[in-house]
Amino acid sequence: MSKLYFYYSAMNAGKSTVLLQSSYNYNERGMDTLLFTPQIDNRHQVGAIHSRIGLAADAVTFDDTFNFLEYCKKVVTENPNIRCILIDEAQFLNKNQVKQLSDVTLICKRPVLAYGLRSDFLGEPFEGSKYLLTWAEEVVEIKTICHCGRKATMNMRIDESGKKVTEGASIEIGGNDRYVATCREHFDLGDSGSRVKGAVYHQAHPEFAEE
Repeated sequence: MSKLYFYYSAMNAGKSTVLLQSSYNYNERGMDTLLFTPQIDNRHQVGAIHSRIGLAADAVTFDDTFNFLEYCKKVVTENPNIRCILIDEAQFLNKNQVKQLSDVTLICKRPVLAYGLRSDFLGEPFEGSKYLLTWAEEVVEIKTICHCGRKATMNMRIDESGKKVTEGASIEIGGNDRYVATCREHFDLGDSGSRVKGAVYHQAHPEFAEE
């Protein structure tokens, strides 16, 4: 049976890199993939998935009215060689869309791999992530590191001076200039840390993260 997978992490853990590598693995073996990215994500090029290490691929954009089940049924019928469906920034899905993706695995008989954040800058769960955590058959954590060397689990929104932001809309698109991944202790303290060489090294080597 095809499954719904949710790969979650804090910011800057390399989710998009893992997604693109998974797609490449299918393509290398002669199988096509169907990629989705939220229309709201305009950090780079709308309609493309970009990783921090320079990898990129075209993707279908979705908004909160997009019907994944109807779209996937149509495309997979037209191209049966599509063997996997991958979703970037899956935290922006709504409840109905997570249900649609779950149905895709049953009706289209294709695995769905969703990649996203678990919580927002206030420590509240995103709607999409909440239902992916509940309904996905497989849930996998992609680890990254706080500036202290411990595993990062929280997403801190920061201002221009690096101070923690505690008010605002749940969704605000941004990169390293707006968000820092931290452990829960430093999230509670509002300590965004400093970008020292050790922190950069640990971000590149999450296997050294302390649980």
